[in-house]
Amino acid sequence: MQNITVEELKTLKDNGEDFTLIDVRETHEYEAANLEGVSIPLGEILEQLDKIPREGNVIMHCRSGKRSSNAIKLLEQREGYTNLKNLEGGILAWRDKFDPDLNVS
Repeated sequence: MQNITVEELKTLKDNGEDFTLIDVRETHEYEAANLEGVSIPLGEILEQLDKIPREGNVIMHCRSGKRSSNAIKLLEQREGYTNLKNLEGGILAWRDKFDPDLNVS
C-alpha cells in the first residue's frame, strides 16, 4: 500500500495539485471536522464507487489511518484499484502538525 504524509498532502493542497481526497470516517465525524475531502463512510465504500476515480491521485484518510487502510485494501482486492494512497496518521496527524484547533475527538 502506498502512503502519503501530511506534509506531502499539504504541499499538494498548497500547490493546487489535482487529486481526490476521500474521508472514510462516519458522517458525524466528518461534520465535526474535515479536510474538505469527499465523505464516503467506510461502510458505504462499495456502494459509492462512482465517487472514487480509478485514475489520478486518490488519497484516502480517516481519524488515524486504520479505516482508510482497510478501505484501500478492500478496493484494491475486490475492485482492482491501483491509484490509492493512505494518509499516514489520518486527520489526527494533520491536526497535530498543522491545525491544533481542529475539533477531532
